[in-house]
Formats: sequence, C-alpha cells, structure tokens
Amino acid sequence: MKNKHYSKYRQTNQYDNQVKHGLVDGQPLYSDLSMNIQKLQQLFPQAPDLVIRRFEFAGNGTKAALVFLDTLTDKNSICNNVLSSLMQVSFDPNRELPISVGDVKSAQSWNAVENALFIGESALFIQGEKKVYLLNTKGWPQRAIEDPQLETSLKGAHQGFVETAGQNIAMLRRYIPNRELAFKEVTLGVRGKSKAFIVYLEDIASGELLQELEDRIKQIQMDVIVNTGELSEFIEDNPYSPFPQFILTERPDAAASQILQGRFAVIVDRSPSVLIAPGTLTSFLQSVDDYSTRWIAASLIRLMRFLAFFITLFLPATYVAVISYNYEVIPLKLFISIAETRAKVPFPPVMEALMMEVTIEMMREAGIRLPAPMGQTVGIVGGIVIGQAAVQAGIVSNIMVIVVAITAIASFIIPSYDMGTAIRMLRFPMMLMASLFGLTGIMISFMTLMAHLICLESLGTPYFSPIAPFRFADMKDSFIRYPLWKMVKRPKSIRTKQDNRQGGN
Repeated sequence: MKNKHYSKYRQTNQYDNQVKHGLVDGQPLYSDLSMNIQKLQQLFPQAPDLVIRRFEFAGNGTKAALVFLDTLTDKNSICNNVLSSLMQVSFDPNRELPISVGDVKSAQSWNAVENALFIGESALFIQGEKKVYLLNTKGWPQRAIEDPQLETSLKGAHQGFVETAGQNIAMLRRYIPNRELAFKEVTLGVRGKSKAFIVYLEDIASGELLQELEDRIKQIQMDVIVNTGELSEFIEDNPYSPFPQFILTERPDAAASQILQGRFAVIVDRSPSVLIAPGTLTSFLQSVDDYSTRWIAASLIRLMRFLAFFITLFLPATYVAVISYNYEVIPLKLFISIAETRAKVPFPPVMEALMMEVTIEMMREAGIRLPAPMGQTVGIVGGIVIGQAAVQAGIVSNIMVIVVAITAIASFIIPSYDMGTAIRMLRFPMMLMASLFGLTGIMISFMTLMAHLICLESLGTPYFSPIAPFRFADMKDSFIRYPLWKMVKRPKSIRTKQDNRQGGN
C-alpha cells in the first residue's frame, strides 16, 4: 500500500532545511521589547504590510507592541477588540488579557510568531515578558460561496467549496451534524506552510486507511502545496497511470455523501476543491443528481454515462480500423456511401482522425480560456465553420466529422473532469493501434487497459471494484442505482468499521 514515488521528496533533516531557508529561528524570545521589535524587523526586512503598533497599558504604564500583517488581518477587530481594551487597563501577568477575540494563546519561539503572522494572527509583545500572546484577528480577502462551476447540478445544492478551510469545514458540518465527524489537522509545505484537514467519521472509516493517508501526506516535503490537485499527485498509488485515483470535488453535498459511505475527505486551505479517497472507476461516473432522481431514471442515465465512456474511448479507433483494415464488416450500402465521401480525401483515415481530434481539443481548450459568452460562441461557430470548410476542401470526410462530433458530445457526459480528460487522452493511442493492427489492435489495447485497471489501486483499495474483485453487494450502486431503501450496506472495498448505513453493525 505504500506510495513509492514520493520518497524522493523526503529530506534527510527537515529542521536543518528549514533553518537554511530562514523559516526556523532557534533563538528564544527576548524579555526586552526593543530587542524583540529589532528581531522582527530583521525577520521581515521586505514586508511593507508589517505593522508594529506600540502602546502603553493604562495605570502601570507597561510598554507593549501589537504586530500584525495589515493585508491578512481584520483591522476593525484589532482596533475595537484589542487595542481599545488593552490601552484602558493595567497589565497583570497573573490575569488573562481583557480582550474580546475568539482565541488567545501564548508562545515562546520566533517560529511560532512567524507562522502566526502569516495566517492572519496578531502578536502581542509586552515589556519584561519572554513570551508572546497570539490573537485570532484573521481577516484576509475571501470570496462568497457560489454555485460550483465544474459540477453543475439540477436538483442538488447550489453551494460550492471556497478557498478558506474554515468555511469548507462549516459546510461539511451542516451536512453531517454528528459528533463522530472527525477532523485531523496536518501541516503541508516547508516554505509556505498551509493546513490540511482529513475529514472522516470516527465510528465508520477504516483506521488502517486513515493511517496510510496520513503517513503519505506527512512525508511530502515541498516548498508549498498550493491546491488539492498537487496534493493528489504526491500521494497517489500509481503516478504513471492515466486514470485519476482520487476524486476532486467542488460540492459539499457530494463530499458529505462520500464521507457517509466511509471514505475520507481532505480539505486543503487555500484550495476550492476537496480530495476524496479512496476512489474507484465507477465512483468517477456517478453524479450527485443520481440520488435526487428516481432510481429508474438515475440508472438509465448512469448506463448512458458508461456507454459514453466506451464511445469516447473506442469510436474514433473503430472508424480507423474498419476503414483501413476490416472494411468487410461494413454493410455494402454503407461502405459505398463512405467510399464516396472519402473519394477526394488525400489522407489516410488515421491522419484524418488525428487532425480532427486535435482540432476539437484545441477548440475545447480555447473555449475554457475565453470568457464564458465568447467561449460558447467560438465553440459553436468554430466547430460548424471549420467542419464544413474542411469537408468542402476535401481534407476530411463527412463521416469523420460525424464520428468526431459524437465522440466530443459523449466526452461531455462524463461527470468528472479528470476522468473525461484521461479518456480523451487514451483515444489517441487507441487510434494508432487501430491504424497498425485494425480491430485486433483495438482488442489488444482493450485487454491491456483492463489489466491495468485490475492492477490499479487507490489508497490500497482495488480501483476496479466491485468488478475485480467481484462484490455483488457493491453492484447496487455501480452501473445502475438500486432504490435507496435497498442500499443498506456500505461498500465492502473501503473496509469500513460499520457495514450498515442505519448506524448499526
């Protein structure tokens, strides 16, 4: 189950590496306020947003300084809840500070001061004290909760994760208001530290999988982990597989549903997506709307997704194979029609297919990068104009345009963006194999793909489950969806502590 490829990022001495880059200073704090301020100015020589606010306590006149990064703090909280309160009282080291902020803690190292300032906390230095008080005054820029962009839903919730871990945790608590919902905090990055939270149900999730996931995350030694996609690349079982091994979701309702099944969610601060582990092939073809639609309609839609999976993967390759080698399988009338459309095309079928597929991929990418109204226009007009012009110029045939259009539409049906990208990428080697060996090449590619899926794992869990190994009970929520009142058991593949969805064993 151990991930082998992340060991190359391991440092022999993490502490020495942090000291080398100036992230850790082993010196303790000084009792003299002026020396502490001088040390701060040395640690932050090029920080224009560093604010050092000197003041005196009323009564005994004890000198103090409140230090914070102006761009990461709530100035109203600092003025109204901290400074105005402290400047009206006498300092007594035996009493708590009379301030109305959510969290006050003390520290005695420069490393703690540095980390606190970078997450929006304020540091209170007091003359004669060899410790610093860290105050929760966070107030960095945040965006409002919006409808998810990649995972749209007709009947599901219209709330998506944001870049703040606290808000994402709150949304999950809204869906699972239970004391068994556990959050394990892990620190990511050596230079730019960020927090990650492993979310799971204590009485359901597998302790073995939890330990494995936590070990993989803790062994990452990089300057900074910016988003969840980077994290998934470091902890996946097979980094050379084209298939995504962890689900990345923007939807709190989808994440809550997976947690209730016994899986783990990983929230990375500053990232608007959440990682779900472990993942299986069938889980990438499921949508949150499947569970808010009646089971018969949901099953038909899910079967359509699996059909789209095979169409995206094999339709262009099948076209190339039957035109180049196995034309005897085509009915005579259809063969004559295809031959007429290809009479003026100067390229072999594989070259024709590759040109059109690459063109479609470029238009897809252009549509993503352009503003939404313009992107839709470019996609529709570009597809019609380029396709019609290419046919009239004799570069491609009408049949090829139809094949490419059907393939593109089928790829959009797949709910997971990462899985859709993987399938679109795999159709290119499929076409090359079809051009070399015909239908035999497609069968060889299919068997190779099946062998890879059977061997692939996600956090030590079989990726091709419940097909290999075959688990009949888990088939109720794979290719089709049984009625919810019949799905009383959690998936066997993720080895949960409780099998029964009603809370019992």
